[in-house]
This record gives sequence, structure tokens and C-alpha cells, in this order.
Amino acid sequence: MTSAQSNRSIWRREVVAWCGYDWANSGYTTLMITVFAVYIQRTVFTTEQSGNTGAVVWAWTVAVSMLIGALLSPVLGAFADARAGKRMGLALTAIGGSASCMAMALAPPGQVWLVTGCLLLANVCLELSLTFYNGFLPEIATEREMNGVSAAGMGWGYLGGGIWLLLAMLLLGYGPAMGWGDGTRMLRICIFLTGVWWLLFTLPGILILRDRTRQKQATTFLRAGKVAFGDVVDTLKQLRRHRTLLLFLVGFLFYNDGLQTVVSQSSTFALQELKFTDRELVSVVLMVQFVAMPGAILTGWVADKLGSKLTLQLCLVVWVGLLGSAWFVETGTAYWFMAFGVAFVLGGTQAVSRAIMGILTPQQQEARYFGFFNLSGKATSFMGTFVFGLIVAMTGSSRLAIVNLLVFFVIGLLVVSLIDLKRGIAERDCPLIR
Repeated sequence: MTSAQSNRSIWRREVVAWCGYDWANSGYTTLMITVFAVYIQRTVFTTEQSGNTGAVVWAWTVAVSMLIGALLSPVLGAFADARAGKRMGLALTAIGGSASCMAMALAPPGQVWLVTGCLLLANVCLELSLTFYNGFLPEIATEREMNGVSAAGMGWGYLGGGIWLLLAMLLLGYGPAMGWGDGTRMLRICIFLTGVWWLLFTLPGILILRDRTRQKQATTFLRAGKVAFGDVVDTLKQLRRHRTLLLFLVGFLFYNDGLQTVVSQSSTFALQELKFTDRELVSVVLMVQFVAMPGAILTGWVADKLGSKLTLQLCLVVWVGLLGSAWFVETGTAYWFMAFGVAFVLGGTQAVSRAIMGILTPQQQEARYFGFFNLSGKATSFMGTFVFGLIVAMTGSSRLAIVNLLVFFVIGLLVVSLIDLKRGIAERDCPLIR
């Protein structure tokens, strides 16, 4: 790395555009666990008519979307590498996700399976878009910048999600008083505008980001598809030589299962166990968004000082403590304290994980390997949400369901402790190392 490269500011145009997609999709992910969850569980599937059906359908819809994303991400990542198509893939999935949000809002609430189908499609588009988006990270950031750029993206995401959630909260609170419609209409308007937000703030990334890898010889869709499937098989073989990367993906598979399920199902815990009102739920998630931003940035700074591996271990230790305390949360105040702790390590855990993946990823194969990163992140996450919904269906207790996630963080912590990043970098640069 030259001196000029090491001293350049990370706030280049392409980095800002890349961070913009975290801002864009976080508007969706933030409202998904608040407004969308309330709409599905209390309007589309009303408690009086269906008991816990809304909570179960919510959990299983998220689970199925994660499973589909896990299965398609490696193939589409390889396809993007074959066609130098990360930019096009990002555009198509982001537009598809935003359109699904709008369709979900326009569908009558009584059309329960149509609404649920739109939610499923939006989630799948989000999962797939992250494969292309994350694949840009090693192309726009040097190894020295990886932690800072990854953390900046997470920080921007939490800030953007928080701002949109705040605006949605104002719309939900004051819309009916201004004669714009009842609470159900306001929820649907927020869902529609979430699609607009997602599309609008994706545009800078689509316009500015460019694939730096060259297109391979496959020029037709069929030939590129064959190359993509061949690359998937080849990547599986290569992972045996990148043993540190493979070990990290295994650890990530476990602890990210717990993380993703906490994020998607914590609203169910608040709604079902603590009887939060819609406004109380939005308020606590709003706090999470604004605390998670400095948490992600601080974690990036700590990772630069202490190292990525140790920082990730510290984050996972905090997660273990938080999940263990969930069993004793009986009041709204206690939930707020737990949510504050989750917020502080949430973005940091994701940012440092993405940075480690970027450090260990072979050059010119970013989308392909980040497809497997997405696969590792979602391969069991669908099981976490599925089991969460199953426990709720069988026992009616989301408290028991969420505490059971503790085991995933413990296993993830143990696996991460075995990782040797220096060896992983050597394997990346010289893949024949055994």
C-alpha cells in the first residue's frame, strides 16, 4: 500500500454512495420490525380472531425469506462475478423490494396471503441485495480501511433507519388528527413510503458504483448461468483451502442466527409478553437506531485499536449476557435497558463481521464469496425464526423462545476464538497453504 493510499480519506464519492444503500435499506428493516410487525400481527391477523396466528405467520414468513435468500445468494453472487454484474443485481433487487412494499400497502388488509406474499418478496429482495452490496466492500476499501468503511455503512444505516422511523412515528401520531385517515390507513401509508425511501436512496449507489472486476467470457444469460453454477462448485472446493475463512463462516453462521432472530422477533416479545402499544414499540426501536449508530462507529474504532477478532469476541460476550437476562425482563423499563444494550453491540457486531469477511476474501471473487457470507448468515437464521414461531405456537411464550437463542451466541463465540486472522490473510494471498 502506498503512502498516498494509506492517507487518503475514506469519504470518497463511491464510499458515500455505498454507505447510502445502508441508509436506504435500513428504512425498510427498521419499519419491518415495528410498523410492518404491528400491521401483520394486529391488523391483517387480528388478535381477537386468530390468537397467536399473526405472530407465528410473521416468524415463519421471515424464516422462509431467509431460507430462499440463503439458497440463491451463492448462485447470484457467482453470476454477478461472471457478468461483472453487482451493480445490476443491486439495482434489480432494490427496485423489486421497494415495489413489493408499495404493493403490500396497496393490497386490502383482508387479502391476508397477498399481503404476506408481498412481505415475503420484499424480504427476499433485501437478502439478495445485500450479497451484491457487500461484494463492493473489498473493491472500494483497502484492508486498512475495511473496519472504518464497514462501520460507517452500519452507522449510516442506523441513522437513516432512525430518521425514517421518527418520521413514521410522527405520521402515525398526527395523521389521524389531521384527517388523513385512521390508524390502519396510516400504517399502510408508512409501508408505501418505506418503498419510496428504499428506492430513492438506492439511486446514488446505482449511479456511482461500478464493478471493478472484468466480465468473464460468458456473454449470454445461459452461458453466464453455467459459469455461475460452476463457480459455486469451485468456491466450495476453494473453501477447503481457505480454512480460516471457512471457520469464520461456521462461527458467523451460529452467532448471526441468534442476532437475526433477536432483531426480527424482539417486537413480538414486546407486543406479546409486555403488551407494548404501537407507539411504545416504535419508541424503543427508535432509541435502538440512534444508539446503534455510535455503537457501530465506536466498535470500528475499537477494532482498529484492539484488532477485529478480539473486538468481535467482546461483542459476543455482551450478547451472551443480554440474552441470559431476557428471562428476567418483566417490565417495560427493563426491556428498555436490555434494548439499549442490544443497540450498542448490534451494529458493531455486524460491522466487524463484515470487515473480517472483507479481509479474508480473495480478490476478484468478492461477490461470489460474499454470496457464501450471506449463505452462512442465513443458512440457520431461518431455523432460528422458524423454531421461534414453533415455540410460540406450542407454548404461547415468546420469552422462552427468545432465551433459547443464547446457545447460538455461545457456540459462535467458541468458534470465533479459534480463528487466526494472520493465517487467514496468508491463505487469502497464497491459497495453496495448508
